[in-house]
Amino acid sequence: MAEQETQQPVEQLIANRREKLASLRELGVDPYPRRFRVPESIGSLRERLDAIAPDELSADPPKVRMAGRIQAIRGHGKVAFVDLTDGAAKLQVYVRRDRLGEDGWKLFKLMDLGDFAGVEGEAFRTRTGELSVAADRVTLLSKGLRPMPEKYHGLTDREARARQRYLDLLANPDSRAEFEARSRLVSGIRRFLEARGFLEVETPMMHPIPGGASARPFVTHHNTMDMDLYLRIAPELYLKRLIVGGFERVFELNRNFRNEGISTRHNPEFTMLEFYWAYADYELLMDLTEEMICHLAEQVVGSLTLPWGEATIDLKRPWTRLSLQDAVLTYSDLTPEDLGERSRLEKAAERFGVEKIAERTDGKLLAELFEATAESELMQPTFITGFPRAISPLAKSTAGDPDTVERFELYMGGMEIANAYTELNDPIEQRRRFEEQARATGGVVDEDFLRALEYGMPPTGGEGIGIDRLVMLMTNRASIRDVILFPLLRPRLSE
Repeated sequence: MAEQETQQPVEQLIANRREKLASLRELGVDPYPRRFRVPESIGSLRERLDAIAPDELSADPPKVRMAGRIQAIRGHGKVAFVDLTDGAAKLQVYVRRDRLGEDGWKLFKLMDLGDFAGVEGEAFRTRTGELSVAADRVTLLSKGLRPMPEKYHGLTDREARARQRYLDLLANPDSRAEFEARSRLVSGIRRFLEARGFLEVETPMMHPIPGGASARPFVTHHNTMDMDLYLRIAPELYLKRLIVGGFERVFELNRNFRNEGISTRHNPEFTMLEFYWAYADYELLMDLTEEMICHLAEQVVGSLTLPWGEATIDLKRPWTRLSLQDAVLTYSDLTPEDLGERSRLEKAAERFGVEKIAERTDGKLLAELFEATAESELMQPTFITGFPRAISPLAKSTAGDPDTVERFELYMGGMEIANAYTELNDPIEQRRRFEEQARATGGVVDEDFLRALEYGMPPTGGEGIGIDRLVMLMTNRASIRDVILFPLLRPRLSE
């Protein structure tokens, strides 16, 4: 019987299924037909039938037509009960030999768990009240040649789940729920921003020069044009060109690529929301970010309280705001004097394991100290402000303090979620900073972006939010692999 498959070696199970495939073809049955029309999903059908009173269902059984994957088969001689699922809902099918006829029963006996089947018959309720369909006809729609994983024990290894996401989704209902939550979150972002006058746009994923961030790019080559191109690090400079062009509020849900390390919080290919708002500054963006994430939590999770491992994240507004320096002082035993003079700053950085100290500016050392002392401690939503100008080449300087910029990073759950600026719109100052950055990194100045700025860009606030990390928070997942359907993994030699 199909429900006893797992007691046999996998190789034998595959051989058995291939024998059944051959038998189906000998019977003249196409094991992979082209179509099977169904008017609704199993979930929708079940919802409709559940609304019919039992007496009415019994007096006038409706004819139904449905299709799905066989999740279970329970056989009793010339009778069987089959669970058919669409992935989200299931419905029991009652199969009898005398009702299907000899040919139909012979076909049914060649089906296994995991096969796709179409069913036509009458809806009814069993004596125990279970909603079911008495099959008049069963059609094989796709023959599976490999056995399904056991629902609770067959796919528990986290790396295996990420490598074979299709099996993870079949065996682990929680995984499906997490990715449905991700979809609701992305849809919710679109609705939230569009309701506030933002226009969704698309910008290039291949750039002639790397730009928008200091990360290492992936490089590809266009054969016809005989030129190297760089996969998008960030869409920032293109979106700001659109602000120059007259769009006052734009956003893009984009895939970015960074040729850097892989960790529980980093994947080389990831999803970002970036949006730009003319006539706004970073303080308005903080307010909007609080409003948006709280709205999304209520829509996706149904609460402003998020479980996060053994901790709890409270999204109730207003959120904490701390300067970069104050955060370091709050979460370490360092003093203002330790951060105010180069030699003491270097000693503090050395103490906390910062590398390449002599090569780093004071601002970069302060940022490194923040990562070493404060970042992992920021469980509750916290806006970090007061960033040094030296590490923020695209942000406008703070009024009265040219060494810092109007920028924030949002942290919660001990990780960065968002990064935002009051955008620098002075083309002369932007050129100076680009050239300074290019000298330090060996990069290239984006002359076309500078040309665009010379036509004039209004005061603008711009922000990027990491979608993958936001989903991690909403679903209480500590690894980014768990919220990306197909994360990048090193191939196994056996694959």
